[in-house]
Amino acid sequence: MNASSVKLHPSISKMIRADHTHVLAVFHKYRTDAAPRTKQALVDTVCLALEIHAQLEEEILYPAVAAVDSALVSKSVPEHEEMHRLMAELRGLEPTSAGFDETFLELMRTVIHHVADEETLLLPEAERLLADRLGELGTQMAKRRRQLMLPRAAEMTRNAVRAMPTKTMLVGAGALLAGTYVLRYALKKSS
Repeated sequence: MNASSVKLHPSISKMIRADHTHVLAVFHKYRTDAAPRTKQALVDTVCLALEIHAQLEEEILYPAVAAVDSALVSKSVPEHEEMHRLMAELRGLEPTSAGFDETFLELMRTVIHHVADEETLLLPEAERLLADRLGELGTQMAKRRRQLMLPRAAEMTRNAVRAMPTKTMLVGAGALLAGTYVLRYALKKSS
């Protein structure tokens, strides 16, 4: 990989930490008393982000780390399997089903534990052991992420809109209409 392409992307460890931050932020938006549509959108957002993130780690980070110290990833793989199991269970439930909130909260606990392990143990060691490859691995991860996300762009957009509170959408629509009115008025005046 050439040096210029490596410099265009952050290191793999920074990208993984950014993914963790994104998922944790979505977790904070979840409320058990939220509308079913909102709960479903947040769960769909988290599941999609975790699926892509886990696949990236399993394809790129874990093999690179295992090549120098296989013990470092021995705990991560079973944690991923548990996350996949919980996500499959969630996808089979309706947001109004008994057990939906409980299963999501269990997924949250599992992910938070996994993130803590990765950020305190795995990533610092990976940064030490793979210091000369972090940029290259980040470039690989960015390329693969685009490949995984592109076919799911519509789904991601739909989830983002569905997860947005109605008040926020109304304020945004109002601002858009007001902006359009002001722009038309300014264009008429300048003609």
